[in-house]
Amino acid sequence: MTTSTVPALPVQPVYKMLGLTRTALVALTFVCPWVGGPSASAWQLLVSWACMAGLLLTGPVGSPALRIWVLLGLGGLLVALSGSGGPTAWGGACLAIAGIAAAANVGSASARDRGGVTLTLARGVLAAGLVSAVLGLLQYYGLADPLVPWTTSPALGQAYGNLRQRNQFATLISMAWCAALWLYATSDAIHVRRRLMAAAGLLLVAAAASTSRTGLLQLLSIIAVATFIAMRERRGAPQRSATTYRLPDPKWLLATIPLYFTIAWLLPQLATGGDGPVESMLQRLQTGAPQDHSRLILWRNVLALIAQHPWTGWGWGELSFAHYSTHYDGPRFVEILDNAHNLPLHLAVELGIPAAVLICGGFLWMVLAARPWRERDPARLMAWGMLGAIVLHSLLEYPLWYGPFQLVFGLCLGILWPGAGGVAVRPALSSLAAGVMLAGVGLASWDYVRVSQIYLPPDERLSAYRQDTLAKVRGTWFFGRQAEFAELTLTTVTPANAAEMHSLAQRVIHFSPEPRVIVKLIESAELLGRESEARAQAERFSDAFPQEFAHWLKEADRGPEQLAPPP
Repeated sequence: MTTSTVPALPVQPVYKMLGLTRTALVALTFVCPWVGGPSASAWQLLVSWACMAGLLLTGPVGSPALRIWVLLGLGGLLVALSGSGGPTAWGGACLAIAGIAAAANVGSASARDRGGVTLTLARGVLAAGLVSAVLGLLQYYGLADPLVPWTTSPALGQAYGNLRQRNQFATLISMAWCAALWLYATSDAIHVRRRLMAAAGLLLVAAAASTSRTGLLQLLSIIAVATFIAMRERRGAPQRSATTYRLPDPKWLLATIPLYFTIAWLLPQLATGGDGPVESMLQRLQTGAPQDHSRLILWRNVLALIAQHPWTGWGWGELSFAHYSTHYDGPRFVEILDNAHNLPLHLAVELGIPAAVLICGGFLWMVLAARPWRERDPARLMAWGMLGAIVLHSLLEYPLWYGPFQLVFGLCLGILWPGAGGVAVRPALSSLAAGVMLAGVGLASWDYVRVSQIYLPPDERLSAYRQDTLAKVRGTWFFGRQAEFAELTLTTVTPANAAEMHSLAQRVIHFSPEPRVIVKLIESAELLGRESEARAQAERFSDAFPQEFAHWLKEADRGPEQLAPPP
């Protein structure tokens, strides 16, 4: 019997492949094209959690500082204690917090992996930003049709890549700018820096195409801070010194501001010849949002709701019901309001002012204690930039409700607040955590596929769900509210099922207080002889959705005196 020596595999290609895999995991969360079922963001969220598990499996894992665990644990505990609708109401938020914690564990490995995590984050976000920029510009000029279903094809003049919201698209572009600046500053190769400058130019065009005012504010902030750092490092460096950490010249950074507004003016001209329907960024800055969609009205309504329950809040996930069930003395935000579009206000209205102060105050204390204005480390500066973009967006909307931003937020927390001494998590433990996450994602994905069947035309459903679909999806583990919503809206209220439908409508109205749910609640209350309740709901219906209420009266052939709100 003879033996032979097996040649060792080259290490460098293996590490390169591992690095590319981890970069792709970060990028995939932002460019994931899959959408379907009752929630437009569900698949993106599930894919993001799977990518978090992939990062746990494919690289070193550390542990963030104790203060991160305390902050995330406190948030999860307060959410769970506030939820009145059971795990289906607050479970998703706790899972999101767990996902952020997993990403923070990956990010904290940056303290000992020689910048591997930071490079993964930078390359992943930059790759996602560039791909999204190309998709966004194709969408803007109506050229995305051939790429469907790998992207969407919105109306001419709209650009958002696969994120389906222009503010989210703009935040990704801003974070990609931070990544490009860091890669530029840490590279000595002239050809690499030129490519990064070209990439930054493409990102600038995409930012203008987004017509996002949030994105403009982020971009101005990034340029201001980068200019300050570039001036600071030039003041501190000896004359004619060769440094590896050098941002572009401040005057070139400042020149991007007039260049942005020039691009913002030019883009719609190229799309329509100057007289078409495409709305430019300059028009959005002049006109703002429609009056009844104003954030000022929205926040005024939320403040009124906070005043009603200042200590304990309305409960997690109850903002939409609170908005529907409340009459305001002044103007009313016209849409179903399920998020305050400001994270501190959202926490205050659903958890109460003390909880909001604990969470937001704790985070603010951490930031101030870290003194980011004194930061010199390039990797940490990039993390501060990305974290700042997400926080700024969170003061105007709710990016942390979406998987890609949860991933980046967690990675930045781990990079900025690693555990003392660069604590490492054993591969067996991180693999176990990843396995649990993947198993949960698998179960939730199948459960979502099941629930989604009732939202599809019968001929598009899985063969096993084409008959008795509603009965087969009732046993969902994760998406019970979506299943109950489908059951309520698809079932006709009759004297025989009035009691059951009334109970169902009372639950569903806390999930989605929209006209077709309200109608079922009124009709079932009528059949049960609860006239005062029916009239009260009709009054709320008229106040919250006056046009839909008038249409319902007409369709139901009701006179003004029949369930019309009392004078």
